[in-house]
Amino acid sequence: MATASESAKGAVTTVPTFCEMCFWRCGGIAHLRDGKLWKFEGNPKDPQSMGRLCPRGTGAVGAHYDPDRLRQPLMRVGERGKEEWKAVSWDEALNFVAEKMNKIKAEHGPESMALFNHGFGQRFVQHALKSWGVINVAGSSYAQCRGARDAGFLLTFGAGVGSPEPTDIKNTDCLVLIGSHLGENMHNSQVQEFAQAVERKVPVIVVDPRFSVAASKAKYWLPVKPGTDLALLLAWANLLVTEGRYDKIFVQEHGHGFDKFVAEIKGYTPEWAAEQCDVSADLIRASAREFASHRPAAIIHPGRRVNWYGDDTQRSRAIALLNALLGNYGRKGGLYISQGIRIAPFPLPKYPEATKPRADGADAVQYPFADEGITTSIRDATISGKPYPIKGWFVYSTNLMQALPNEAETIKAIQQLDLLVVCDTMPSEMAGWADVILPDTTFLERHDELLTGFGRTGWASLRQPVVAAPHDQKPAWWIARQLAEKLGVGACMPFKDMEEYLSYRVEKSGHSWDQLKKEGVIMAEHKPITVEEGLELEFDTPSGKVEFWSDQLAAAGFDAVPKYTKHPEAPEGHFRVITGRAPGHTFSRTQTNPFLHDLMPENEVWVNTATAARLGIKNRQYVQLKNQDGVLSNRVRVKATQRIREDCVYMVYGFGHTNKMLKTAYLRGASAGGLNTHYATDPLMGATSIHTNFVAFVKEA
Repeated sequence: MATASESAKGAVTTVPTFCEMCFWRCGGIAHLRDGKLWKFEGNPKDPQSMGRLCPRGTGAVGAHYDPDRLRQPLMRVGERGKEEWKAVSWDEALNFVAEKMNKIKAEHGPESMALFNHGFGQRFVQHALKSWGVINVAGSSYAQCRGARDAGFLLTFGAGVGSPEPTDIKNTDCLVLIGSHLGENMHNSQVQEFAQAVERKVPVIVVDPRFSVAASKAKYWLPVKPGTDLALLLAWANLLVTEGRYDKIFVQEHGHGFDKFVAEIKGYTPEWAAEQCDVSADLIRASAREFASHRPAAIIHPGRRVNWYGDDTQRSRAIALLNALLGNYGRKGGLYISQGIRIAPFPLPKYPEATKPRADGADAVQYPFADEGITTSIRDATISGKPYPIKGWFVYSTNLMQALPNEAETIKAIQQLDLLVVCDTMPSEMAGWADVILPDTTFLERHDELLTGFGRTGWASLRQPVVAAPHDQKPAWWIARQLAEKLGVGACMPFKDMEEYLSYRVEKSGHSWDQLKKEGVIMAEHKPITVEEGLELEFDTPSGKVEFWSDQLAAAGFDAVPKYTKHPEAPEGHFRVITGRAPGHTFSRTQTNPFLHDLMPENEVWVNTATAARLGIKNRQYVQLKNQDGVLSNRVRVKATQRIREDCVYMVYGFGHTNKMLKTAYLRGASAGGLNTHYATDPLMGATSIHTNFVAFVKEA
């Protein structure tokens, strides 16, 4: 390993690190030529990348060179939200933040400061703020992405899904994807295994209103009516039970409440589901018999970003129960049991004890099955002032304007604040509302906490700086340390620098720090992850078994077995909006990356060709979309295609930027998040829906 400064003229040097172009965090190797960042490739020693990166990962060089990235600390000089700034020194910016935070603490208590965070760099920002007394911490990755999925599996198996999902696609004999866009959503290791499964001619079953890339590889495509997934899942379960196609031995040994489960799903026949889902009963039967014939080496994929309709914990629980019927839990080709790695902790001081409850309801009666912070509940508390005032937000690396539903509610909450700090690499819409903007470095320019990964074998990855930040950006750990000192809690980070912190953890664990810097990854000793390898199954549920019938849900007043309830239909002349991702972009973070922008400069709105013809809309025509609440989108290009049902439209989210500092992406495409003004909240754990809005077309002159 060599640093940029050690590179001879014309020489190529390499530095291993791990990627953060998305949150799969693949290990990669950065290449420098003439001391300048040249390219980024996969690390063959890393279990996430296996030597290959997705388009976003290979485009990471563009994040370093992005012309629109934040360059120096900024402080607001005009009205909040008007995007009028002055450049200031780090000392001035952090002094201002510390003074405001300490004033909030003196008047309301430290609980009145909240942290919203996303991404790996948040580790020490969160640590510093918790050391000061912050207890309200949340990331949109929970209530706006994967939370319902994890809660559904936790209620069923006693363990969540985690990341990466423990899907043994490498060895499966049948893969079922429900609104999971592998090939478009580039979760690297899974996409590689999916491609290999297709090459092996493994039967793939795809449930999606849109003919996705994954659907093009499928033996069975079920274009269900949006919002009816739970009806299909229950019908599949009914068929497996009534035709005796489930794993009777697994259910007998490990099942709890199976007889009551069978009674509850008795009426959910394929014929009934066919009417709800608008697909034939024969297709429902054939697809179920297909995946049942391959058990236990068959997977109903848990999915990701699954908070769609407001009942998603129960829908995810239905997916978990189908996997249980297949007997695939802890089985080769099914859902393996992830293993981790033990790395010694650094001796950090304990956090002060809180004197108030959290404001988001996740540790109280409101959302009894939430196990992480809930962003929208903190927003609600900020608006209402209950259970106590929230007067300051620190927002790290997350664009709440696009991530949270109903932008107007976010703005209303911001207006109640005495302080809004945004720390990010890019001038997002959220940054446009800040009082202070702190420019973070990209992952190629900093150290971070060690990544301790869970998978077939546990591993630890090192993030280390490859190149220097090009302007006055600072790494998040440095920002956290400086702020902690100004807040009077500098002792919370008792180490000289990150090399001291990281090397202590690595060497205390019996590994070589020098070798990790050279190779980038440490692999743990492999342990059994399937029954075939000698694993003994355990279930951390109240019954100690797989809970087909959930006594804890029943005790809390919820359905012990998932039940289907119809969702509202589209108003006349409107279409349900469904969303997804593109292989070249991550959320709303990469639209100005010069390499990724060239791949996809704007999004499109997919509409069925028959619908387009009926409305007089042509392919590639620009239109606007108006939702049921009258919110109008930016202009967006039409993609008229037969690859989508007639009753819905589809958009890749993350586009339609309105912050003028994002010159490359300003007003390019339309924001799906901006149209998400009506949302339902999952009563079990607080997830907010993203597919409960309807739009009409507004043709431009």
